[in-house]
Amino acid sequence: MTDRLNGLFNGRNACRFDPTGVETPAFVVDEGLLRDNLAVLAGVKARTGCKILLALKCFAMHSVFPLVRETLDGVCCSSPHEARLGREEFDREVHSFAAAYSAADIEQLATTCDHLVFNSFGQWQRFRTLAEQRAHAAGRSLEFGLRINPEHSEGAVPIYDPCAPGSRLGIRRAEFREDLLDGISGLHWHNLCEQDADCLERTVAAVERNFADILPRMTYVNFGGGHHITREGYDLELLIDIVGRFQSRWGVQVYLEPGEAVALNCGYLVATVLDVVQADMPVAIIDASVPAHMPDVLEMPYRPHIIGSGKPGEKPFTCRIGGLSCLAGDVAGEYSFDAPLVPGDRLVFTDMAIYTMVKTNTFNGVQLPAIMLYRPETDQLSLVRRFGYEDFKGRLS
Repeated sequence: MTDRLNGLFNGRNACRFDPTGVETPAFVVDEGLLRDNLAVLAGVKARTGCKILLALKCFAMHSVFPLVRETLDGVCCSSPHEARLGREEFDREVHSFAAAYSAADIEQLATTCDHLVFNSFGQWQRFRTLAEQRAHAAGRSLEFGLRINPEHSEGAVPIYDPCAPGSRLGIRRAEFREDLLDGISGLHWHNLCEQDADCLERTVAAVERNFADILPRMTYVNFGGGHHITREGYDLELLIDIVGRFQSRWGVQVYLEPGEAVALNCGYLVATVLDVVQADMPVAIIDASVPAHMPDVLEMPYRPHIIGSGKPGEKPFTCRIGGLSCLAGDVAGEYSFDAPLVPGDRLVFTDMAIYTMVKTNTFNGVQLPAIMLYRPETDQLSLVRRFGYEDFKGRLS
């Protein structure tokens, strides 16, 4: 059995730890790969003087924040809970943006954030005084920004395109109020999704066309996220040139807030085959769930890679991989393997650090994956957190 299992992990993107020693389901983050990504981001910072924030909506494994904050300048958040986590665990700059805030949100955010970004002039006017009062009472300095809509799409999947027609995100130029900029020190936009620097270059050109008269009045501009900076083949030189030219031309501090680039290809989801049933083809049922543990597979949608697998028909044994929940569509996709899967086999899904742990849920009461950290220098797997019944019950009433 061991020899056969080892064969599963000799293919593309082979992990460096032994998955047969992992109690499943479990997310495993490779600290060495995380360091590699941070080194790339550190190089971008050194050559441009830009600041880079960690997008908590993508990766919020706070047990590795001590490592990440050695390189990154802070976090960007979308809620009071994320902002509090950033303040307590990252303890560098905390930026917050949401499509809309309530008064209760503002009261909390003003005590944890350094930069508060509004999605409309209506929200800015409504909450400026409250935010300033709460921040002053807490002895904090708080800067304010506005999110703009460049009205420039780069072909992203519609659900992930903030500049799609009818988008609620960002202020379009036609609605921009130059007379209400007193107290605003920054602009923010976001329109990319897993894209290269050429997409950013076209976006920056659109922003400069539409907001050239506003940019000189700002002290910082946030280019948002979606920059796949640490992906193999990403055009780092173009990114560095874009940031450098922009900062020089407009006299502003540029921020980037990638989420995926920080932990891209650093994590895995390890699952165990529980059963193999016959339908129109063999279906291997695992102890993980796509909607509960890998929801982007259905939302994007996309087919996650499994180490040692091929496309259907590429290897001798083709099957469908399904989860253990009662949802008929709890399916990861169709794969081929060198040998038929049997109960007890481990399957390792790649690139599972990003948009996974932050999106997991307990649909059907399925077991939440444990969170583990692998340190390659000592070849050590350590358990960070295991979840149980109380975590499931605590979310219910």
